[in-house]
Amino acid sequence: MTVPPYSTARVDVVRFPGGATEDVVAVEEPLEIRIGGTPVAVTMRTPGHDEELAVGFALSEGLRPVGAHLPDDLAANTVELDAPGFDPARLARSFYTTSSCGVCGKGALEAVAVEAPRVESDLRLPAALLVSLPERLREAQPAFEATGGLHATGLFDGRGELLCLREDVGRHNAMDKVIGWALGAGLLPLGQAVLCVSGRLSFELVQKAAVAGCPILVAVGAPSSLAVQLAADRGVTLCGFVRGGRLNTYTEPWRIES
Repeated sequence: MTVPPYSTARVDVVRFPGGATEDVVAVEEPLEIRIGGTPVAVTMRTPGHDEELAVGFALSEGLRPVGAHLPDDLAANTVELDAPGFDPARLARSFYTTSSCGVCGKGALEAVAVEAPRVESDLRLPAALLVSLPERLREAQPAFEATGGLHATGLFDGRGELLCLREDVGRHNAMDKVIGWALGAGLLPLGQAVLCVSGRLSFELVQKAAVAGCPILVAVGAPSSLAVQLAADRGVTLCGFVRGGRLNTYTEPWRIES
């Protein structure tokens, strides 16, 4: 696997025991998202697939983007979002998201909830297939292999084939990149697909899966209480602790075949 050069950096480190040497770490830089030339959001992310990130972020915020591109002034760490009909008055605050928590600074649950239809997909998959996805995800993470410091989201089809994988220092950014890719590929809504994430299951990851219309979300880690509540409300099958040949299904278990 080839590690994209923009996703890692070399830094000095002193190891005990071992002494002075170099280490490879994940790159984290700000990305300014603009609409019509006006900054509307700043997110800390790992460079790469910035257009996908902007599109996925906008979808999760209830916008209807059609794409994204580099700005006309070619400003570094900046992307221009194509969002026809965007009303700046809808944004009563300035977005600020971090690599660790995409909803930091949002004062109430109502402020982060977006309208997403309940997922009505009839997709059913064997448990044996789902428990294999985290390992397939891990095997396809070149930057994590080099740094140990990146989250990943993978989009799999109903046969367990990996359609798209994105890595980022922010788990929500990795999800946004995959959803942005899916929009560009004409695959939304993701009614016959599975999203797999490398860490825990937060409210926001479930929110993004629901916006994308994905019926099954699996993760190596644990879900939060709010993630379970939202998954139940939106009809998403939520699977946590998917490792070691086992999984816990917290909502909509009828989609999992033994």
